[in-house]
Amino acid sequence: MSTVAITGAARGIGEAIARALAARGHTLLLGDLDDSVVELAASLGGVGSVLDVTDQASYEAWLALVPQVDVLVNNAGVMWVGPFDEEPTAVAERQFAVNVHGVVRGTRLVLPAMRARRSGLIVTVASAASVLAPAGEATYAATKHAVHGWMTAVRQELVGSGVELALVMPTVVETELAAGTSSGGVPRLSPEDVATAVVAVLDKPRFETFVPARVSVLLRLLSLLPQGGKDAMYRRLVPDQVRSADPAARAAYEARRLGQEAVSRTAGCQPRSSASRGVPRS
Repeated sequence: MSTVAITGAARGIGEAIARALAARGHTLLLGDLDDSVVELAASLGGVGSVLDVTDQASYEAWLALVPQVDVLVNNAGVMWVGPFDEEPTAVAERQFAVNVHGVVRGTRLVLPAMRARRSGLIVTVASAASVLAPAGEATYAATKHAVHGWMTAVRQELVGSGVELALVMPTVVETELAAGTSSGGVPRLSPEDVATAVVAVLDKPRFETFVPARVSVLLRLLSLLPQGGKDAMYRRLVPDQVRSADPAARAAYEARRLGQEAVSRTAGCQPRSSASRGVPRS
């Protein structure tokens, strides 16, 4: 079985992926800023340590804990929600540091050995926000668009190398990252739903996997519409998190993952409305 390295593995989607792969006999290397990842890894027969994906030395030390990585799952990610012009600069930069540069860093670190072996798989848990962009998630959506574009280009460079790249793009998932956000008419996915998609990609690699799969139908429909039609469908299907998100419900998460500056404007705030419909993100 393969050795699978998973970032952001202490809870949520990362933990679900780890448990699903452990059940299939894979050897695990788990990393997260939360040191509970060490205990989780041990309980699953793997190795875990604190990992900061924004720090080169931390990432290199983490990868050195196993002889080789056959599969890397880029799962670590952070999100701030609110009006684009109220987002602190440091918070925007933190999202790019984790969501984009963390993915790039990990991919670059594991690729040389994979290319030398002419085998390997890099799975990035991205988001439906890689192709859609809800109001109130401008920077988050930008980071996911960036990852999609970067991986698309790198995939072309890796043709014939034996290394596969894959993007798993879920809608809203019931995790701490999505606290206080609206999913409207689309039921929240469970972390296990995303884990099932990742397992399927390991069994049969493909570059783009939407969760649920019907998101791809929506995208095809959007591509056929004139701008006015696209705008109308966006208003109907894609939630406006500026109006519907609850900053107070997100405060604990954003303070822990993005710093106190991330919640200074939102303390005590209430959501601007209680209704929204649509296709959000993980």
